[in-house]
Amino acid sequence: MKSKTAKESLTIYTDTVLPGETNPLNYLFGGELLARMDRVTSIAASRHANRICVTASVNHVAFNKAVPVGSVLQMEAKVTRAFSSSMEVYVDVWKEDRATGKREKVNEGIYTFVAVDDHGKPVKVPKLIPETTLEKERYASALQRKQLSLVLSGKLNPKEATALKALFV
Repeated sequence: MKSKTAKESLTIYTDTVLPGETNPLNYLFGGELLARMDRVTSIAASRHANRICVTASVNHVAFNKAVPVGSVLQMEAKVTRAFSSSMEVYVDVWKEDRATGKREKVNEGIYTFVAVDDHGKPVKVPKLIPETTLEKERYASALQRKQLSLVLSGKLNPKEATALKALFV
């Protein structure tokens, strides 16, 4: 199976925040943002795996800034690391000022997807080749996040979490 680069999975989603998608303060509902983030990360995972991919977990979401009605949102998602059948996908969320075109990062999230066959059984995915400095940083830290999650869920003995040792030694 041929390895792929992160840019091959790049998925960009641009949309406007409409009044029916906001809370009483006229800011985008968090759940609405999560749904959009899940869709864009799912497409990125599917592009990497060339398969149907299902959401295994939402590992991290940061609601750093509120997004007001009328805002233009742009989400950029890429696979940050591929394991056996699972992939970590990172999404950055930007708000664009209509008048100036200036972008401001407002949110981010890290999702895990599993590639499956037509019967829902996990299938192997291509390895990922990180190229940029940011891709290399996210690639390295993805193993730490995965091992931490496995340790916390009791699926991995802490002594076997080799990538976590660098954090504590």
